[in-house]
Amino acid sequence: MTGEFTIAVHALVYLNHKREYVNSEALAVNVCTNPARIRKIMAKLKKAGLAVTKEGADGGYAFTLDPGAVDLRTVLEAVGDRAVPLAWRSGDPCAECLVSSGMAGIMDGITDEMDEACREKLAAITIKDINEKIFGEKG
Repeated sequence: MTGEFTIAVHALVYLNHKREYVNSEALAVNVCTNPARIRKIMAKLKKAGLAVTKEGADGGYAFTLDPGAVDLRTVLEAVGDRAVPLAWRSGDPCAECLVSSGMAGIMDGITDEMDEACREKLAAITIKDINEKIFGEKG
């Protein structure tokens, strides 16, 4: 996963906790990144319906959904990320050697299966679950 997923989850948990509009500068301080990166990721979350925005001096971003209904798979998909990325492929698909020519396709299949298994696990974890782990709250 890239840092975008981690930032997105952090931002949504923080916004859920604050229950008010928070600007990108304040979110950036809490997440420990820069405001421009926050705005880029929050735009994706807004497009996916996971965050709302408000203009003006008291504006910013807010999370208004039921935290028990928003799972981490949805967040991952909102930022357009894979759970298990494959950034490099070994071998040469044009090589005569079956190992060299076949390895990329085999590894793609394995990482696709791993990615789906991770997505299934993420679908079972909600923003509410993370909130409960942080604050020890139930209900």
